[in-house]
Amino acid sequence: MHGLFFVLVMCTVRVSAFRLHQVKNIENCPDHTVFFKHYYELHGEPVVLKCPSPRYKHMDFSALTPNITWYKNGSNTVISGRDEDSRIWAKGNALWFLPVMLEDSGVYICTKRNSSYCAEVSIHLTVMEKTAAREIAYPQVLFTFTSGKIVCPDLWDFAPNRTSLELKWYKDALPLEDDNERFIILKGSASLIMTSVLPTDMGYYTCKMSFPFEGVTYEITRTIQLETVEQEKRITPIIVYPAQKTTSAALGSKMTLPCKVFVGLSSHFQTDVEWLANDTSVDVVYKQSRVTEGERLEIVENGENFIEVPLIFDSVEEVDFYTDFTCLAQNRYGYQVLPTRVEQEAVGLSWYIAMIPVALACVIVGGICMHKCWNRRADKGYSVPKV
Repeated sequence: MHGLFFVLVMCTVRVSAFRLHQVKNIENCPDHTVFFKHYYELHGEPVVLKCPSPRYKHMDFSALTPNITWYKNGSNTVISGRDEDSRIWAKGNALWFLPVMLEDSGVYICTKRNSSYCAEVSIHLTVMEKTAAREIAYPQVLFTFTSGKIVCPDLWDFAPNRTSLELKWYKDALPLEDDNERFIILKGSASLIMTSVLPTDMGYYTCKMSFPFEGVTYEITRTIQLETVEQEKRITPIIVYPAQKTTSAALGSKMTLPCKVFVGLSSHFQTDVEWLANDTSVDVVYKQSRVTEGERLEIVENGENFIEVPLIFDSVEEVDFYTDFTCLAQNRYGYQVLPTRVEQEAVGLSWYIAMIPVALACVIVGGICMHKCWNRRADKGYSVPKV
């Protein structure tokens, strides 16, 4: 939870959005806004601050002509071009630091103006020692047991050709080699590909790039804190009941036919289960509600999730024997259908079954009686006459 909280906090800090509010006007500019991207940079590295162009109320920065000036808050001195200062200089909507130093921390204000209007934006910059790189790491999240990629952020100001990046990657300060089977370093790209993300892959990743400029080579470093999040098992729903393709029912009887679906570790709400009659919703085919779809039941058995939806017959009629009923279960990973038929129960079958013991008893009793009668007749035929 601490790690996720850190991710949320850092995402809030790094977000490239405007949190706009009116502040005291400076130099008679009618609007002043605060750009809510707080730059955190490392001492001794090149840094570029950009003057953003938001829309606020009636103000449209992008509509202004690109007449931009920069100065540091608390100083009335405008930051000039590179001819005046070889380390901090302004060029268009960008303020360059080659390199940035600890004393450069502060608020920088860019002013956009034309002949009739001006607007100011404040940008916060904090410069840290290189040893504090992990304290200002960029948070990124990947799901486990899937492929994913880490992106080295905020490089494009130093790479006009976006396919010419040459990066070196490190995991917890150890270099990642090109022959590592689990990590693919894309040449000319800002991405590091992971073929299958494991929980042990969480940690700090560092990407480094060289930036040559007018005979001097600077090093750019970005540190990324990777969080790995377990992803729920992806499973297509499996219908486990009814197992048979036909169900017997007697005319006029009440019947409930449940459809039970296995969804594994997936959440119940991610899977839909419904009954169809002749490929149409049951309530459309049976408008009188003689046959209805019952209430959805969510079940947990031995840690596995099931969903059960019954098909309820108030009274089975002959038309039901000629209707195709189908249970449909689906989620974002796939679906399964199970067709089933209701067939008429054999007429009188239970009566015949019940009469078998009675008939057998009658046969046995009848056999005994016939045997006794036969013995009596035999005794009369062989009797000795009296003299």
